[in-house]
Formats: sequence, C-alpha cells, structure tokens
Amino acid sequence: MSQPKTLRQRTPATQRLREIEVLIISAEGLKNVKHVTKMRTYAVVYVDQNVHVAKTEVDNHGGVNPTWNQVVKIKFHEGLPENDVMAALNVDIYAHGHVREKPVGSARVLLCDVLKGGDAAEPVDNPIQCIALQVWRPSGRPHGVLNLWVPPTGRFLIRRESLSFSVKEVEDGEETAARGSGDGSEV
Repeated sequence: MSQPKTLRQRTPATQRLREIEVLIISAEGLKNVKHVTKMRTYAVVYVDQNVHVAKTEVDNHGGVNPTWNQVVKIKFHEGLPENDVMAALNVDIYAHGHVREKPVGSARVLLCDVLKGGDAAEPVDNPIQCIALQVWRPSGRPHGVLNLWVPPTGRFLIRRESLSFSVKEVEDGEETAARGSGDGSEV
C-alpha cells in the first residue's frame, strides 16, 4: 500500500531565523518599584519568547532613569514581519532583586515600522535614529519612556574612526607608509 503524497511544510522548528540588532539606550521616569533599596534595572528584549530572548546588563546606578547603551541581538522566524503585520519587538523592564525580579514596565514597537527605515517617501532624509516608546506598567498605566534604536536594515554598520586609510608599501626592502584620504590620492 503506498503512502499518500503530502506537501512538504516547514515546521516552526525548521524555519530559518533572522537576527536583528537593537540598541537599548535608556529609559526615563520609570516607576520606582523598589521602595527600600535603589532600583537596579535591566531590559529583556524579544519578538517571540519561544524562539529567542536577549537581556541587557543590570544598570546599578540609574535608578528610575537607567542607561544601558547596549546592543542586543534578537532572533525570530525569517518571514514573520511580512506574514504578521502585528509582529512586534517587545522590551520588558525588570528591577533586579535578591529574592525575585519585579516587573517595572514594558514597551513594544511593530517590526514593520522599524525595519523599513522611516517614512518610505523620504528614506534618505528620515532614517530612524532613536525611537522613544511609552513604557506601560503591568497595571496598564503609562509611566516612563524607553529610548532605543533599530537600524533600518536590522544591522549596525561596522564603525570606522574615519574615512582615511593607511597602506604600507615595500620598496626595495624598505618599508614606507603611504596615507590616503579615502579618495585614492596619496598625501
């Protein structure tokens, strides 16, 4: 007896994952959930908690105005932004504790809004630099602002100190350095 033909479907476990980089900059005006000690916060970043979750380091000094300035890498199923317009980048902020972690608040932004690079009408003039998101308390009330940046391509470019470069040339066994200004001319 022959087996019926079935269409080969990708299961979530075999789907390819896409990785984006997110710079979690800071938060301002958060609710102080630690009344006895200073609040030490960290952020948990994810698109789908079942696929991948990333965490920032704990900010020990900022209290209700933490600064992380940390790039985290987030993975999610490759076709998610195209197939689900409600797919969002979620950031949950917690206060670190000895006994338990206390939720401070959360923020979210749609992936389709941040991965396009701003207004499609003016992509060059309007790249997304920094996004300020409302932080929502677990009770549903707004309390604070989260600042983050997602590059339009989902990846940060390699940082260069300048556009100049240096090339070492070897002439007749002697090493000389030629410096360029990036336009092909030598100085």
